Amino acid sequence: MNSPESLYFLSFCIEAYKMRHRISGAEALVLFEKFDVTDYLLANYEVLHTQSEQWIVDDIENFIHSKQ
Repeated sequence: MNSPESLYFLSFCIEAYKMRHRISGAEALVLFEKFDVTDYLLANYEVLHTQSEQWIVDDIENFIHSKQ
């Protein structure tokens, strides 16, 4: 089961990603589900949550790119 902190982090990541790409939260969530970003973020929460917003969004972009 995921902790409340990791779910808050996931929400933060969705918001940060959608703001950078100027898309809706729903569109960001569709991309996260399509490319398994949600699982990646939750599985790596302990390391990722210590990084900056810019670094995290860059990492998400790299992760999605690697899955395409």
